[in-house]
Amino acid sequence: MWHFGGAESADRPAPGTGAGRKGLKNDALGLFSSVVIGLASTAPAYSLAATLGLIVAAVGLQAPIVIVLSFVPMLLIAYAFRELNASNADCGTTFTWATRAFGPRTGWMGGWGIVVANVIVMASLAEIAGTYSFRLVGLDGLAEDRLWTTVAGIVWIVVMTTVCYVGIEFSAAVQRWLLCLEVGMLVVLAVAALVRAYTDAAPATAIHVSASWFNPFEVSSVKALTSGLLAGVFIYWGWDTAVSINEETVDSTRIPGRAAVLSTVLLLVLYALVSTSAQAFAGTSGSGVGLGNADNSDDVFSGLGEAVFGSGDTGLVLSRLLILMVLTSALASTQTTILPLARTVFSMAVHKAVPARFARVHRRFLTPTWSTVGMGAVSVAFLVMLTSFSGNVLADSIDSVGLAITFHYGLTGFACLWYYRKMLDRSTKDLVFKGVLPGLGGLIMLALFLYATWVYASPGYGATSVDLPLFGPTGGVTVIGLGALLLGLLLMPVVTRGHGVALKLQRSLLPRRLPPHTALDSASRYLPADNGSGVGGDWYDVIPLSGTRVGLVVGDVLGHGLRAAATMGRLRTGVRVLARLDLTPDELLSRLDDLVEQTAYERGNGHGGPSPPKSHADEARGVTCLYAVYDPVSGQCSLARAGDPVLAVVDPHTGAVSCPELPSGPPLGIGGAPYQSAELRLPPGSVVALCTDGLLQATSGRAAGLTRLSGVLAGDRTSLDQLCDRAVTALLPGPVDVDATLLVVRTRLLDRSQFTQWELPPDPAGVAGIRTAVGKQLRDWGLEDLAFTTELIVSELVTNAIRYVGGPIQVRLIRDRTLICEVSDTGHTTPNLRHAASDDEGGRGLFIIAQMTHHWGTRYTPTGKTLWTEQDLPSPDGESPGVPGG
Repeated sequence: MWHFGGAESADRPAPGTGAGRKGLKNDALGLFSSVVIGLASTAPAYSLAATLGLIVAAVGLQAPIVIVLSFVPMLLIAYAFRELNASNADCGTTFTWATRAFGPRTGWMGGWGIVVANVIVMASLAEIAGTYSFRLVGLDGLAEDRLWTTVAGIVWIVVMTTVCYVGIEFSAAVQRWLLCLEVGMLVVLAVAALVRAYTDAAPATAIHVSASWFNPFEVSSVKALTSGLLAGVFIYWGWDTAVSINEETVDSTRIPGRAAVLSTVLLLVLYALVSTSAQAFAGTSGSGVGLGNADNSDDVFSGLGEAVFGSGDTGLVLSRLLILMVLTSALASTQTTILPLARTVFSMAVHKAVPARFARVHRRFLTPTWSTVGMGAVSVAFLVMLTSFSGNVLADSIDSVGLAITFHYGLTGFACLWYYRKMLDRSTKDLVFKGVLPGLGGLIMLALFLYATWVYASPGYGATSVDLPLFGPTGGVTVIGLGALLLGLLLMPVVTRGHGVALKLQRSLLPRRLPPHTALDSASRYLPADNGSGVGGDWYDVIPLSGTRVGLVVGDVLGHGLRAAATMGRLRTGVRVLARLDLTPDELLSRLDDLVEQTAYERGNGHGGPSPPKSHADEARGVTCLYAVYDPVSGQCSLARAGDPVLAVVDPHTGAVSCPELPSGPPLGIGGAPYQSAELRLPPGSVVALCTDGLLQATSGRAAGLTRLSGVLAGDRTSLDQLCDRAVTALLPGPVDVDATLLVVRTRLLDRSQFTQWELPPDPAGVAGIRTAVGKQLRDWGLEDLAFTTELIVSELVTNAIRYVGGPIQVRLIRDRTLICEVSDTGHTTPNLRHAASDDEGGRGLFIIAQMTHHWGTRYTPTGKTLWTEQDLPSPDGESPGVPGG
């Protein structure tokens, strides 16, 4: 879409994915406008005109109580909408909430249910609007002509789509005028009918209001009551439009939910008044103006108008206004049907569940462009297609909309229950409004869905039937309704496949479980983003290092989808490899930065030319990473950061939370100042939380997020898993727009009985003494079986230190899951393992050590280096350990 005479696009992509950040016009509507739109979406006049006769035919005089009872499941679902909206005011409503609760596939089907219901009903409303347009001007012949009513319906769809395109405030203003006329005429009709029913001018069919009308037990049978409820429940559908415009409403987390509940209550009052008055005036007979007359069942008001208002000039004017009322009702509902339809598709596009083209917003009007125009075009195409085939097919399509309605309403009720399942025990209010009421509403909608499917499947129901394999003749209403939903089931794998593959890859690249370690206890959480390609590159890891030390890492790769997940996998592998080299945190990040630069260069310059890579050539550029090494012997923790990940430390004695300031370092691949390490002294029992910025995304800023995180961590003595759950619940109560990672550890100090160390002068005479001391310590530990090999290892390493380095020497033994032997000196040269020739006099010592140990290596310290070895401990049954690997 382009401005005339210019090259600048009239629309732009949605700037964000979160609630209130998609570029729609915020704070445009208040409570009154939201309630008006919620009421208008149900088309009260048309809904009553088309449904009241069917309800009377099913239950007779008990029609008013059936209409009241039909309100109950809608109220329950309205509470589900209110509670979910309070947590996540996203215009995608059921799509977004079901995605959050059950995953992207279920969420996509919820959005598809909204699309199906609204597209089908748009065709119905457009045809009704076309028919009543001709009746209003006295062209009854054209009102019966399918071609002309279709053309008029298309015109009205175009007009209402244009109104929605121009802006939400203009749409609300139009709705206020249309609804005032509609409700005003309904009230006038109801009052006039009720007054005439109690005067001498009452028609022969008039009956006085009776208490039995409001007694459901007076209904002749359960089947009749169920049929009446099935017809009555759908006259309340549409109020959820008040929630679908939540991102354009003042106080978006509260006002739309209140408007939804208030709309259903006002509909109840209006429907109860009109149905009672109409029944009192016209009665339930099957002839004349009686509500049971099958000839008037599709529009009971057309016969009531002249009977109630009379045939005088005033009566004729009011009768015309009654026709205008039904027309405005259909038009208002057409417009407000476009609103949730366009915004659902818009939200699905923002979250990458449908093509991104539908996620564009008009620069001036701040309304969805492609989704509004596109859904209007789809509705026109659907109307033309069905009327071209058969009016019977169109009629059955309209009847089938109930299946889509109960499907997405029921899914919303269950989504609310499941989403808040861990919070239901907080209070009685949460249990009732977040659990019991939505869950009960979901069950009722499920029952209605199943019952409607069964009833509609009768070959005699509706205007068409289809001979299905295995099932035989089946009603066209069920075939069309279930077929439309099954079409979404077939399309779903195509549009969600990318998310599923990326999520599976991401999960496979992250640790399946954190390894147990002597140095600390650990727990973690990873939350992928809710949008269709939201799986990103966050990762975490706990890496065992030499000397019972442990490496902790959290990182965040820019971007989403498969490439981000693959980049994360490369970086995680790189960190693990570099960590096993016992590099300090700052040096590890420097090496990792080199890896990112090289990878980006190769991707950006695939032909090997000398040109530098582009900045966006690889998702690794701009990666944030926090790497820490904790030593349980000394209690020291060394840390360095690239970018700005989050670090919080809880003092084990006071419970106070601090967020240490680490030396700043640039994100990986960006270039800048060199990385620096910082040292922290962690008392045993300290809780350390490392997380990515995604954990703070729901707060108003980083400072507010750190405050909330500190509040969760402060003084907590629960298990780390419970602490992770509490942190996620407190910091991410709604949807996750970007993925988030949290790693929490509780430190321990190694018991003094588990290690010992000796200081040696650089004197060859000291070698015998250290061999003796090592042997005695191993006997004290009950490890006599390892005495010979350990003495040999110590002797060889100490002798090499004396011969090649000199200076003070330190020997340390640590008994952990393995026996660790460390020899430290002041040298900075790493010995190399080589295979000595048969005539060489030396060079075999390190080779022998490598064969006798499970692992060995070298790490550098501020004063020199440490050579370390690990030997497997004897198994508990007394057998010798297996042959160690080199």
